[in-house]
Amino acid sequence: MAKTAVALRHVPFEDAGNLEPALVAAGYALSYVEAWRGDFGAARNADLLVILGGPIGAYDEALYPFLTPELTVIAERLAADRPTLGLCLGSQLIAKALGAAVYPGSGKEIGWSALTLTPQGAAGPLAALKDVEVLHWHGDTFDLPPGCELLASTPAYRQQAFARGRNLLALQFHPEVTADGLEAWFVGHAAELAGEKLSPAALRAATKNAAPKLAPAAKALFERWLANLPA
Repeated sequence: MAKTAVALRHVPFEDAGNLEPALVAAGYALSYVEAWRGDFGAARNADLLVILGGPIGAYDEALYPFLTPELTVIAERLAADRPTLGLCLGSQLIAKALGAAVYPGSGKEIGWSALTLTPQGAAGPLAALKDVEVLHWHGDTFDLPPGCELLASTPAYRQQAFARGRNLLALQFHPEVTADGLEAWFVGHAAELAGEKLSPAALRAATKNAAPKLAPAAKALFERWLANLPA
């Protein structure tokens, strides 16, 4: 019987991408829960919970009430040390659920650049991303939660990845993205790109160069992390 992986999706076009083939290879059956519906039963009971990105803040419960039960489920899983992976907004929600502050950063970080790995990051699954450009698309940041290890940084955002033991991994960047998938992002986030005076054509050109190199590195990252989870 396949293990269950449930991905909490906040906008339809931000999906599992490069993560999905790694999940299938590791014996997981992937399903999605639309977070805005507010029904998190499947997320609570999944063998693995994946929390995807989205264009809202982890602190926006008053504007988006579904965040309150979502954070409750995340906190319950973390308290029980159940396997949980967060990507971008997902990493911010994990940080908040662990009691860390989440807040706007000094400016938007949107585009492709490599990470600086900490010694802990270089010794684990993130080693697969050494010298590989990854996609950044965020404007919020957070404090490192208590009991967690910092794994990666960029000059603009120190908290780019953290872990706690084998069962929790939180990534502020987007190793899951694919070149095809990003075409939907360019449309869905058109207003944000225009506000930041960023060209979809320039991002598309950078993606054409970076995404093919990211795909095998992301696959290796996810496979290594999944292999260390409890059977």
